[in-house]
Amino acid sequence: MRVVLNGEERELPACTLEQLQKELGRADDITIVNGYCTSGVYSVQPGDEIFFVSRGSMPKPGELETMMAARHTPGVHRKVKKGRVGIAGLGGLGSHIAVMLARTGVGHLLLVDFDVVEPSNLNRQNYMISHLGMKKTEALKMQIGQINPYIEVETIDVKIDAENAKGIFQGCQVICEAFDAPETKAEFTAVILEKLPGTYLVGASGMAGYASANAIHTEKRMERYFLCGDQTSGAAPGQGLMAPRVQICAGHQANMVLRLLLELHEE
Repeated sequence: MRVVLNGEERELPACTLEQLQKELGRADDITIVNGYCTSGVYSVQPGDEIFFVSRGSMPKPGELETMMAARHTPGVHRKVKKGRVGIAGLGGLGSHIAVMLARTGVGHLLLVDFDVVEPSNLNRQNYMISHLGMKKTEALKMQIGQINPYIEVETIDVKIDAENAKGIFQGCQVICEAFDAPETKAEFTAVILEKLPGTYLVGASGMAGYASANAIHTEKRMERYFLCGDQTSGAAPGQGLMAPRVQICAGHQANMVLRLLLELHEE
């Protein structure tokens, strides 16, 4: 039977994982089959994707990328590797969305922001003290390079407005709106939906404070427009932006991007 073993196609006889591990001398390795960490009692099936991951050692250069995707659902990595996603704004939402999509293996990320990292960002944004004073585009690209060096990260250091939005994001399959100001969100949304037909937009509204996380959800607003958040909890005096809800909303956005790249559209 034919299987994929550590990213390479192999012909194997009928066997269990335990037998295969013993034959290859990998008895102490972490074993992942079709995205699931499992044990030696499993009977190997035709078409299985099997990974043996050695604890505490660096894999060969040719194996690293496939091992990084070993816990993905089978078939996902090949599809998202072809994806091109733009992120408008690299603050609490955008910085986390970018890292999640990088870990997911999205092949091309376009990161756009004009700002620098400052101390008040650290309570919710995906930056560290060592990034203070750096451009957000630069700091985020540096981090992603340490997370997944196998994807392409393009950065544009500019303030997005109604005049330049189309030119910046043309060619993206999906765009994430990750701004703070409601008026900026509204303007950007209108421009993208009008001027980039065929492009999906995933926006956010309502993630401030520390109300129930269960209120945050993803909703299909238009054929190409999806909105994440509770749609009521805006930042205001007495209600700040806290890491848990901001990251939950960012997770909703990243997951919707993944679903769109996999052509799993909401009804």
